[in-house]
Amino acid sequence: MQKATETVLEIDLNALAQNYRYLTSKLHKDTQVMGVVKAFGYGSDSVAVSKELISLGVSYFAVAYPDEGITLRKAGVETAILVLHPLPATFKKITDHCMEPAIYSRSMLTQFIDFAEEIGLTNYPVHLKFNTGLNRLGFIAEDIEFIAEKFAATSSVKIKSMFSHLAASEDASETAFTESQIAQFKDISEKINKKIDYKPLRHMLNTSGVLNYPKAQYDMVRTGIGLYGFGNDPEENKHLKPVATLKTVISQIHTVKKGETVGYNRAFKASETTKTATLPVGHADGIKRIFGNRKGWVTVEGKKAPIVGNVCMDMIMVDVTDIDCQEGDEVIVFGENPSADELSQVINTIPYELITGVSQRVKRVICRK
Repeated sequence: MQKATETVLEIDLNALAQNYRYLTSKLHKDTQVMGVVKAFGYGSDSVAVSKELISLGVSYFAVAYPDEGITLRKAGVETAILVLHPLPATFKKITDHCMEPAIYSRSMLTQFIDFAEEIGLTNYPVHLKFNTGLNRLGFIAEDIEFIAEKFAATSSVKIKSMFSHLAASEDASETAFTESQIAQFKDISEKINKKIDYKPLRHMLNTSGVLNYPKAQYDMVRTGIGLYGFGNDPEENKHLKPVATLKTVISQIHTVKKGETVGYNRAFKASETTKTATLPVGHADGIKRIFGNRKGWVTVEGKKAPIVGNVCMDMIMVDVTDIDCQEGDEVIVFGENPSADELSQVINTIPYELITGVSQRVKRVICRK
Protein backbone atom coordinates (compact mmCIF):
# COMPACT_ATOMS: atom_id res chain seq x y z
CA MET A 1 0.00 0.00 0.00
CA GLN A 2 1.12 3.54 -0.75
CA LYS A 3 1.57 5.82 2.23
CA ALA A 4 -1.35 8.12 2.97
CA THR A 5 -1.01 11.69 1.69
CA GLU A 6 -4.31 12.89 3.18
CA THR A 7 -6.93 11.67 5.64
CA VAL A 8 -8.36 8.42 4.28
CA LEU A 9 -10.24 5.38 5.48
CA GLU A 10 -8.73 2.25 3.95
CA ILE A 11 -11.14 -0.65 3.46
CA ASP A 12 -9.27 -3.95 3.27
CA LEU A 13 -11.38 -6.47 1.37
CA ASN A 14 -8.94 -9.29 2.15
CA ALA A 15 -9.56 -8.68 5.85
CA LEU A 16 -13.30 -8.81 5.17
CA ALA A 17 -12.88 -12.15 3.40
CA GLN A 18 -10.78 -13.53 6.25
CA ASN A 19 -13.43 -12.53 8.78
CA TYR A 20 -16.23 -14.01 6.69
CA ARG A 21 -14.42 -17.31 6.34
CA TYR A 22 -13.67 -17.50 10.04
CA LEU A 23 -17.28 -16.83 11.03
CA THR A 24 -18.70 -19.24 8.50
CA SER A 25 -16.30 -21.93 9.72
CA LYS A 26 -18.52 -21.99 12.82
CA LEU A 27 -21.64 -22.78 10.81
CA HIS A 28 -23.24 -25.90 9.38
CA LYS A 29 -22.67 -26.14 5.64
CA ASP A 30 -26.33 -25.40 4.88
CA THR A 31 -26.67 -22.37 7.16
CA GLN A 32 -27.13 -19.16 5.18
CA VAL A 33 -25.48 -15.85 6.04
CA MET A 34 -27.13 -12.45 6.16
CA GLY A 35 -24.48 -9.74 5.95
CA VAL A 36 -25.40 -6.63 7.89
CA VAL A 37 -24.28 -3.61 5.88
CA LYS A 38 -26.27 -0.82 7.52
CA ALA A 39 -24.66 2.50 8.47
CA PHE A 40 -22.53 2.61 5.29
CA GLY A 41 -21.26 -0.89 6.02
CA TYR A 42 -20.45 -0.06 9.64
CA GLY A 43 -18.74 3.14 8.56
CA SER A 44 -16.77 1.59 5.70
CA ASP A 45 -18.21 1.37 2.16
CA SER A 46 -21.44 -0.58 1.90
CA VAL A 47 -21.23 -1.10 -1.85
CA ALA A 48 -17.66 -2.42 -1.89
CA VAL A 49 -18.35 -4.59 1.15
CA SER A 50 -21.57 -5.98 -0.30
CA LYS A 51 -20.02 -6.88 -3.64
CA GLU A 52 -17.17 -8.67 -1.88
CA LEU A 53 -19.62 -10.56 0.33
CA ILE A 54 -21.60 -11.64 -2.72
CA SER A 55 -18.43 -13.17 -4.16
CA LEU A 56 -17.92 -14.97 -0.84
CA GLY A 57 -21.39 -16.50 -0.88
CA VAL A 58 -23.61 -14.33 1.31
CA SER A 59 -27.34 -15.06 0.88
CA TYR A 60 -28.96 -11.89 2.19
CA PHE A 61 -28.18 -8.34 3.22
CA ALA A 62 -29.66 -6.34 6.07
CA VAL A 63 -29.93 -2.57 6.22
CA ALA A 64 -31.60 -0.36 8.77
CA TYR A 65 -33.44 1.98 6.41
CA PRO A 66 -34.61 1.80 2.79
CA ASP A 67 -32.22 4.45 1.45
CA GLU A 68 -29.29 2.27 2.52
CA GLY A 69 -30.69 -0.54 0.42
CA ILE A 70 -31.43 1.74 -2.51
CA THR A 71 -27.73 2.67 -2.58
CA LEU A 72 -26.94 -1.01 -3.07
CA ARG A 73 -29.59 -1.48 -5.74
CA LYS A 74 -28.29 1.52 -7.71
CA ALA A 75 -24.81 -0.04 -7.56
CA GLY A 76 -26.13 -3.21 -9.16
CA VAL A 77 -26.61 -5.39 -6.08
CA GLU A 78 -29.45 -7.82 -6.78
CA THR A 79 -29.18 -9.99 -3.64
CA ALA A 80 -32.20 -9.97 -1.33
CA ILE A 81 -32.21 -7.09 1.15
CA LEU A 82 -34.01 -7.05 4.50
CA VAL A 83 -34.98 -3.59 5.77
CA LEU A 84 -34.83 -3.84 9.55
CA HIS A 85 -36.70 -0.66 10.42
CA PRO A 86 -39.33 0.20 7.85
CA LEU A 87 -42.07 2.75 8.39
CA PRO A 88 -45.34 3.20 6.51
CA ALA A 89 -43.89 6.28 4.81
CA THR A 90 -41.16 4.10 3.28
CA PHE A 91 -43.24 1.13 2.10
CA LYS A 92 -43.23 2.31 -1.53
CA LYS A 93 -39.47 2.78 -1.55
CA ILE A 94 -39.09 -0.75 -0.25
CA THR A 95 -41.31 -2.44 -2.81
CA ASP A 96 -40.17 -0.25 -5.72
CA HIS A 97 -36.63 -1.53 -5.15
CA CYS A 98 -37.57 -5.16 -4.42
CA MET A 99 -36.52 -5.03 -0.78
CA GLU A 100 -38.19 -6.89 2.05
CA PRO A 101 -39.54 -5.29 5.25
CA ALA A 102 -39.18 -6.51 8.80
CA ILE A 103 -42.67 -6.42 10.29
CA TYR A 104 -42.64 -6.00 14.05
CA SER A 105 -46.10 -4.98 15.30
CA ARG A 106 -49.80 -5.51 14.73
CA SER A 107 -50.24 -2.03 13.30
CA MET A 108 -47.26 -2.42 10.99
CA LEU A 109 -48.53 -5.74 9.69
CA THR A 110 -52.01 -4.36 9.10
CA GLN A 111 -50.67 -1.30 7.31
CA PHE A 112 -48.31 -3.25 5.09
CA ILE A 113 -51.01 -5.74 4.10
CA ASP A 114 -53.35 -2.86 3.26
CA PHE A 115 -50.59 -1.25 1.19
CA ALA A 116 -49.74 -4.51 -0.57
CA GLU A 117 -53.36 -5.22 -1.44
CA GLU A 118 -53.91 -1.68 -2.68
CA ILE A 119 -51.07 -1.91 -5.22
CA GLY A 120 -51.85 -5.50 -6.18
CA LEU A 121 -48.90 -7.39 -4.73
CA THR A 122 -49.02 -11.18 -4.41
CA ASN A 123 -46.97 -13.24 -1.93
CA TYR A 124 -44.68 -10.30 -1.24
CA PRO A 125 -41.93 -11.47 1.16
CA VAL A 126 -41.97 -10.04 4.66
CA HIS A 127 -39.97 -10.93 7.75
CA LEU A 128 -41.60 -11.18 11.18
CA LYS A 129 -39.53 -9.89 14.08
CA PHE A 130 -40.25 -11.21 17.58
CA ASN A 131 -39.27 -9.58 20.83
CA THR A 132 -37.80 -12.17 23.18
CA GLY A 133 -36.20 -9.82 25.69
CA LEU A 134 -34.34 -7.03 23.91
CA ASN A 135 -37.52 -4.95 24.23
CA ARG A 136 -36.75 -2.77 21.25
CA LEU A 137 -38.96 -3.92 18.37
CA GLY A 138 -40.99 -7.06 17.82
CA PHE A 139 -44.17 -9.05 18.15
CA ILE A 140 -44.69 -11.05 21.32
CA ALA A 141 -46.07 -14.56 21.84
CA GLU A 142 -49.57 -13.18 22.43
CA ASP A 143 -49.60 -11.91 18.83
CA ILE A 144 -49.34 -15.38 17.26
CA GLU A 145 -53.07 -15.85 16.71
CA PHE A 146 -53.44 -12.34 15.27
CA ILE A 147 -50.55 -12.97 12.88
CA ALA A 148 -51.98 -16.29 11.73
CA GLU A 149 -55.39 -14.75 11.06
CA LYS A 150 -53.92 -11.85 9.07
CA PHE A 151 -51.88 -14.12 6.81
CA ALA A 152 -54.78 -16.53 6.34
CA ALA A 153 -56.94 -13.67 5.13
CA THR A 154 -54.63 -12.35 2.41
CA SER A 155 -52.53 -13.52 -0.54
CA SER A 156 -50.71 -10.21 -0.82
CA VAL A 157 -47.86 -11.13 1.53
CA LYS A 158 -45.98 -14.22 2.60
CA ILE A 159 -43.68 -14.86 5.56
CA LYS A 160 -40.14 -15.17 4.23
CA SER A 161 -38.52 -15.43 7.64
CA MET A 162 -39.07 -15.17 11.36
CA PHE A 163 -36.35 -13.75 13.55
CA SER A 164 -35.40 -12.33 16.90
CA HIS A 165 -32.40 -10.50 18.33
CA LEU A 166 -30.21 -11.56 21.24
CA ALA A 167 -29.63 -8.91 23.91
CA ALA A 168 -26.42 -10.11 25.57
CA SER A 169 -24.92 -12.95 23.57
CA GLU A 170 -21.37 -11.71 24.24
CA ASP A 171 -21.83 -11.70 28.03
CA ALA A 172 -21.02 -14.98 29.79
CA SER A 173 -22.82 -13.77 32.92
CA GLU A 174 -26.06 -13.57 30.90
CA THR A 175 -26.06 -17.12 29.57
CA ALA A 176 -29.29 -18.03 31.32
CA PHE A 177 -31.06 -15.00 29.85
CA THR A 178 -29.76 -15.75 26.36
CA GLU A 179 -30.85 -19.37 26.65
CA SER A 180 -34.32 -18.15 27.65
CA GLN A 181 -34.45 -15.95 24.54
CA ILE A 182 -33.48 -18.88 22.34
CA ALA A 183 -36.14 -21.06 23.96
CA GLN A 184 -38.79 -18.37 23.51
CA PHE A 185 -38.00 -17.94 19.85
CA LYS A 186 -38.03 -21.69 19.26
CA ASP A 187 -41.46 -21.95 20.86
CA ILE A 188 -42.92 -18.97 18.98
CA SER A 189 -41.55 -19.98 15.59
CA GLU A 190 -42.76 -23.57 15.96
CA LYS A 191 -46.25 -22.35 16.84
CA ILE A 192 -46.30 -20.11 13.76
CA ASN A 193 -45.15 -23.02 11.59
CA LYS A 194 -48.09 -25.09 12.80
CA LYS A 195 -50.54 -22.41 11.72
CA ILE A 196 -49.29 -21.96 8.16
CA ASP A 197 -48.67 -24.49 5.38
CA TYR A 198 -45.01 -23.65 4.76
CA LYS A 199 -41.86 -23.13 6.79
CA PRO A 200 -40.24 -19.70 6.66
CA LEU A 201 -36.54 -19.27 7.32
CA ARG A 202 -35.54 -18.70 10.93
CA HIS A 203 -32.62 -16.61 12.18
CA MET A 204 -31.62 -15.34 15.59
CA LEU A 205 -27.84 -15.21 15.96
CA ASN A 206 -25.73 -12.10 15.67
CA THR A 207 -21.91 -12.23 15.57
CA SER A 208 -21.53 -13.09 19.26
CA GLY A 209 -24.34 -15.57 18.94
CA VAL A 210 -22.53 -17.33 16.09
CA LEU A 211 -19.45 -17.63 18.27
CA ASN A 212 -21.15 -18.52 21.55
CA TYR A 213 -24.47 -20.24 20.73
CA PRO A 214 -23.95 -22.25 17.51
CA LYS A 215 -26.81 -24.61 18.38
CA ALA A 216 -29.26 -21.77 17.64
CA GLN A 217 -28.09 -21.01 14.11
CA TYR A 218 -31.32 -22.34 12.52
CA ASP A 219 -31.50 -21.61 8.77
CA MET A 220 -29.53 -18.38 8.71
CA VAL A 221 -27.40 -16.09 10.89
CA ARG A 222 -26.95 -12.32 10.80
CA THR A 223 -23.43 -11.06 11.18
CA GLY A 224 -22.38 -7.43 11.32
CA ILE A 225 -19.55 -6.35 13.58
CA GLY A 226 -17.68 -9.63 13.12
CA LEU A 227 -17.38 -9.03 9.39
CA TYR A 228 -15.64 -5.78 10.13
CA GLY A 229 -13.13 -7.35 12.49
CA PHE A 230 -14.55 -7.40 16.01
CA GLY A 231 -15.88 -10.40 17.90
CA ASN A 232 -16.79 -8.74 21.23
CA ASP A 233 -14.16 -10.92 22.90
CA PRO A 234 -10.37 -10.54 23.07
CA GLU A 235 -9.79 -14.20 22.20
CA GLU A 236 -12.10 -14.12 19.21
CA ASN A 237 -10.56 -10.85 18.02
CA LYS A 238 -7.30 -12.74 17.50
CA HIS A 239 -9.00 -14.55 14.61
CA LEU A 240 -10.49 -11.40 13.09
CA LYS A 241 -8.86 -8.48 11.32
CA PRO A 242 -10.14 -4.89 11.31
CA VAL A 243 -11.39 -4.02 7.84
CA ALA A 244 -11.11 -0.25 8.25
CA THR A 245 -7.92 1.73 8.92
CA LEU A 246 -8.22 5.47 9.46
CA LYS A 247 -5.04 7.17 8.31
CA THR A 248 -3.89 10.76 8.12
CA VAL A 249 -0.64 12.72 7.80
CA ILE A 250 1.37 15.28 9.75
CA SER A 251 0.53 18.76 8.49
CA GLN A 252 2.94 20.71 10.67
CA ILE A 253 5.31 20.20 13.59
CA HIS A 254 5.67 22.75 16.39
CA THR A 255 8.13 23.18 19.21
CA VAL A 256 6.11 24.26 22.23
CA LYS A 257 8.18 25.84 24.99
CA LYS A 258 7.62 25.23 28.67
CA GLY A 259 4.60 27.22 29.82
CA GLU A 260 3.11 27.62 26.33
CA THR A 261 -0.26 26.14 25.47
CA VAL A 262 -1.80 24.17 22.63
CA GLY A 263 -5.26 24.42 21.12
CA TYR A 264 -8.58 25.93 22.08
CA ASN A 265 -9.12 27.06 25.66
CA ARG A 266 -5.39 26.55 26.17
CA ALA A 267 -6.31 23.07 27.37
CA PHE A 268 -2.76 21.72 27.15
CA LYS A 269 0.08 23.53 28.89
CA ALA A 270 3.62 22.30 28.29
CA SER A 271 5.44 21.38 31.50
CA GLU A 272 8.64 21.16 29.45
CA THR A 273 9.68 21.79 25.86
CA THR A 274 7.39 19.62 23.77
CA LYS A 275 7.24 18.75 20.08
CA THR A 276 3.70 18.52 18.71
CA ALA A 277 2.35 17.45 15.34
CA THR A 278 -0.88 18.81 13.89
CA LEU A 279 -3.01 16.31 11.97
CA PRO A 280 -5.87 17.10 9.51
CA VAL A 281 -8.58 15.08 11.23
CA GLY A 282 -11.01 16.22 13.92
CA HIS A 283 -14.40 15.78 15.50
CA ALA A 284 -16.13 16.46 12.17
CA ASP A 285 -14.35 13.35 10.90
CA GLY A 286 -15.32 11.14 13.84
CA ILE A 287 -12.62 11.88 16.42
CA LYS A 288 -14.82 12.61 19.38
CA ARG A 289 -14.10 15.67 21.46
CA ILE A 290 -13.86 13.54 24.58
CA PHE A 291 -10.47 12.48 23.25
CA GLY A 292 -7.66 14.94 23.89
CA ASN A 293 -5.55 16.09 26.80
CA ARG A 294 -3.70 12.76 26.67
CA LYS A 295 -6.91 10.74 26.49
CA GLY A 296 -6.40 8.70 23.35
CA TRP A 297 -3.48 8.42 20.98
CA VAL A 298 -2.42 7.79 17.39
CA THR A 299 0.53 5.85 16.00
CA VAL A 300 3.42 7.71 14.34
CA GLU A 301 6.37 5.70 13.03
CA GLY A 302 5.12 2.74 15.07
CA LYS A 303 5.10 4.71 18.31
CA LYS A 304 2.27 5.99 20.49
CA ALA A 305 1.63 9.73 20.18
CA PRO A 306 -0.90 11.01 22.77
CA ILE A 307 -3.51 13.53 21.70
CA VAL A 308 -2.90 16.87 23.44
CA GLY A 309 -5.18 19.87 23.78
CA ASN A 310 -8.84 19.85 22.77
CA VAL A 311 -9.91 18.04 19.61
CA CYS A 312 -10.78 20.66 16.98
CA MET A 313 -13.40 20.32 14.25
CA ASP A 314 -10.82 19.53 11.57
CA MET A 315 -7.57 18.95 13.46
CA ILE A 316 -5.94 17.27 16.41
CA MET A 317 -2.51 17.82 17.91
CA VAL A 318 -0.36 14.99 19.20
CA ASP A 319 2.81 14.79 21.28
CA VAL A 320 5.72 13.54 19.14
CA THR A 321 8.52 14.71 21.45
CA ASP A 322 10.21 11.32 21.46
CA ILE A 323 9.36 10.33 17.89
CA ASP A 324 11.61 10.92 14.89
CA CYS A 325 9.08 12.22 12.36
CA GLN A 326 8.51 15.02 9.91
CA GLU A 327 5.75 16.84 8.08
CA GLY A 328 4.02 14.58 5.56
CA ASP A 329 4.62 11.38 7.52
CA GLU A 330 1.75 8.89 7.71
CA VAL A 331 -0.22 8.54 10.94
CA ILE A 332 -2.53 5.66 11.98
CA VAL A 333 -5.56 6.90 13.90
CA PHE A 334 -7.03 3.43 14.25
CA GLY A 335 -6.76 0.10 12.48
CA GLU A 336 -4.60 -2.69 13.83
CA ASN A 337 -2.52 -0.39 16.04
CA PRO A 338 -4.23 1.20 17.77
CA SER A 339 -7.41 -0.79 17.19
CA ALA A 340 -10.83 0.80 17.39
CA ASP A 341 -11.44 -1.56 20.29
CA GLU A 342 -8.47 -0.16 22.24
CA LEU A 343 -9.44 3.43 21.56
CA SER A 344 -13.08 2.86 22.41
CA GLN A 345 -12.14 1.56 25.85
CA VAL A 346 -10.33 4.84 26.57
CA ILE A 347 -13.63 6.73 26.40
CA ASN A 348 -15.79 3.91 27.78
CA THR A 349 -17.59 3.09 24.55
CA ILE A 350 -17.54 0.30 21.96
CA PRO A 351 -15.77 -0.06 18.59
CA TYR A 352 -19.13 0.16 16.77
CA GLU A 353 -19.34 3.83 17.75
CA LEU A 354 -15.86 4.68 16.52
CA ILE A 355 -15.98 2.88 13.18
CA THR A 356 -19.51 4.01 12.28
CA GLY A 357 -18.67 7.57 13.31
CA VAL A 358 -16.10 8.20 10.57
CA SER A 359 -17.51 11.08 8.55
CA GLN A 360 -18.54 10.58 4.96
CA ARG A 361 -16.25 13.47 4.05
CA VAL A 362 -13.29 11.18 4.72
CA LYS A 363 -12.16 9.61 1.46
CA ARG A 364 -12.65 5.83 1.28
CA VAL A 365 -9.87 3.82 -0.36
CA ILE A 366 -10.61 0.20 -1.28
CA CYS A 367 -7.60 -2.10 -1.05
CA ARG A 368 -6.44 -5.67 -0.55
CA LYS A 369 -3.55 -6.04 1.89
